[in-house]
Amino acid sequence: MVGPLPCGKLQLCRGVGVKAAASRRAAARRAAKTAAALGLAVFSCAAVALTAQETAGPPRALVVSSTLERIVAPPAGDTAASARIAPGTVASPADQLILTVRFTNAGDDVIDSIRITSPVPADVQYVPHSASGPGSEVLFSVDSGRSFGRPDELTLAAPDGGVRDADASDYTHVRWVLRAPLDAGATGIARFRAVPR
Repeated sequence: MVGPLPCGKLQLCRGVGVKAAASRRAAARRAAKTAAALGLAVFSCAAVALTAQETAGPPRALVVSSTLERIVAPPAGDTAASARIAPGTVASPADQLILTVRFTNAGDDVIDSIRITSPVPADVQYVPHSASGPGSEVLFSVDSGRSFGRPDELTLAAPDGGVRDADASDYTHVRWVLRAPLDAGATGIARFRAVPR
């Protein structure tokens, strides 16, 4: 069954601090409880945090949903069939998964400076170069969402005490920074592929 995954709380850039951090922790706890209740076997819950700078409160007109789907290969020997997206939450190690975040400005005003951040579930691994979001810059985190950068900017401590370049298996979060405002009534989609660890 494919359904919406619990989404994180809408947050303001100006709201970053103790109160926002507490809200993020509470949202993560709720998401974990929901995922456990649903019995998601392979996947952790992907929470989504959105940020809009210009409003005094969370952009109430922004409607957000996320889904996790499995890519299913055609039956062996069927050359006419193509791969399809299948509803289902049980994946084999050979499956590829797609995490999709859909967001819609359901209000009458333009929403500016939107950042969408999705954790990479702990039991899956990001597929290199698979994140897409039209009109957005894609950034990654290797430190549980504390900082973000382009792949060539990310490093981690090496076991020998040195520093090594991060690779896609190290990513903990994906962030899409929208380059343009989201017009009233507009819808956007951001997604990435993953494989079970």
